[in-house]
Amino acid sequence: MIELRFHVPDPRRRLAAVRVAHELRGLLPHELVRNGRAWELTAPAPDVDRFEYQLELIDRHGRSEWILDPENPKRASGPWGDKSVWEAPGYEPPGWLAQAPVGEPEPVTIASRILTAELPALVWAHPDATERSPLLVAHDGPEYVEHSELLTYLGTLPPLRAALLGPIDRNEIYSASARYARALAEEILPQLPSAPARIGLGASLGALALFHAHRRQPESFDALFLQSGSFFRRAESYERHFPRYERIARFVGGVHRNRPERTIPVVLACGTVEENLPANRALEQSLRARGYDARLHEFRDGHNWAAWRDSLHPHLLRLLQRI
Repeated sequence: MIELRFHVPDPRRRLAAVRVAHELRGLLPHELVRNGRAWELTAPAPDVDRFEYQLELIDRHGRSEWILDPENPKRASGPWGDKSVWEAPGYEPPGWLAQAPVGEPEPVTIASRILTAELPALVWAHPDATERSPLLVAHDGPEYVEHSELLTYLGTLPPLRAALLGPIDRNEIYSASARYARALAEEILPQLPSAPARIGLGASLGALALFHAHRRQPESFDALFLQSGSFFRRAESYERHFPRYERIARFVGGVHRNRPERTIPVVLACGTVEENLPANRALEQSLRARGYDARLHEFRDGHNWAAWRDSLHPHLLRLLQRI
């Protein structure tokens, strides 16, 4: 059995508590215990390939400080800063990370009258791509590039083009917003290069927004790759604090009750320790029952950009082959 050991020195005894902040739920304790002039936690390694975490230091006044594990040099980047990483023996990052990127992304802005805003975006094309090549449209596109090495991976695929959209007011426009779905179909997509096939890629709320757009505007996409989608149902209460929870749950409930105007290939991917895994499993079953070519891939990780990077291959390639 592999054991994990967390150790935080506290020579002046200034801390009242130390916690490991992670999303593994019952697979790993959170609380370190004082042992002399240090805080320690020893526990069996969880049944995952990797996980990300931070240490929360709480002083005697109740103030918290979040730090990386000083005894663990492994790091993973994300939009809200780096996290420490534990990797199981035998875990290997994707082999395609060793490839040299091809092509250069071009920063652009996309105007939307409906949203009264301009969306930041990156436009990219494989050097061998033509106007007949598919177009990948990604929500949180710049984050995919920075934290998931998306352009490196796209360079290993058959030639295609990509429009990598950045969000504005992400929690609002990606949360089953009818206004955003309309803006995407009527204003944003028409400003992108035309293509014989358009594939949507998104994670978390970005995945939800793509699926919502497909249901409201069935011709907007020809296939979807949805990673850790936030398909909240009223059966789950873990996100009830989210301001747009009811709007999302209402939309997802309708998806489970109603037949679509158009079915397209859909790949779902979700981590085995994620709270929204049951909702993703339920959506796959519901879509298949309603005529979709829907397939769920479960990865042994959590809700983070490295997990979404690791789950790109071979599933995105196979989705392209299916269309």
